[in-house]
Amino acid sequence: MTESRRPAIRRPRAQERIDALDTSPAAVAAALEKLRAEGDAKVAQAKADHDEALARLAAERDEYLAALQRERAEFTNFRQRTSKEREQERGLAGVDLITKVLALADDFDRAIDSRPDALADSPWAEGVANIDRKLRGLLESEGVRPVDAAPGTAFDPREHEAIASVPGTGLPDGAIVEELRRGYRLRDRVIRPALVAVAQGGGDAPAARPN
Repeated sequence: MTESRRPAIRRPRAQERIDALDTSPAAVAAALEKLRAEGDAKVAQAKADHDEALARLAAERDEYLAALQRERAEFTNFRQRTSKEREQERGLAGVDLITKVLALADDFDRAIDSRPDALADSPWAEGVANIDRKLRGLLESEGVRPVDAAPGTAFDPREHEAIASVPGTGLPDGAIVEELRRGYRLRDRVIRPALVAVAQGGGDAPAARPN
């Protein structure tokens, strides 16, 4: 009787891989060094990625901050510009009314200047003068001031309008001799020039404008 042959036992693949491993101290040390190097490389890459992300976020932050500052500056300029425009519009709207009131002030000037001496101390004349003072106070409260056109003042075409020339006054040529109608300014703007008579052919020295 022929003896049967026993089948060969095949080792598991995992065992084969384990048996194939080089477990010598040198091999283990090399493997550890490789793992350490790979770990260091991954840490370095992670740090680089982190730094890059921080730099990108910082750049975006600075960009948004600059945009916000520009928007804030533009809004501030817009608010100041619109406020100035509204102020100018209010001022222009009031010029027409003020001009009409100035015509009334002219009537008071003429009434007071032509007042007869016999009425100088009368209650009626004092009442007219009192109304004139109140009117002047009202105009001043709105920023209306008379233009300086006193005799001897230098003629300024921005504030004065010459309607007569007077020779032989002894004043410098072009100096104001007489104010014929008051001029007025509304804050820093002349709304009506003063009508004046100026000296003609006077001294050579220019008229000095009082401070």
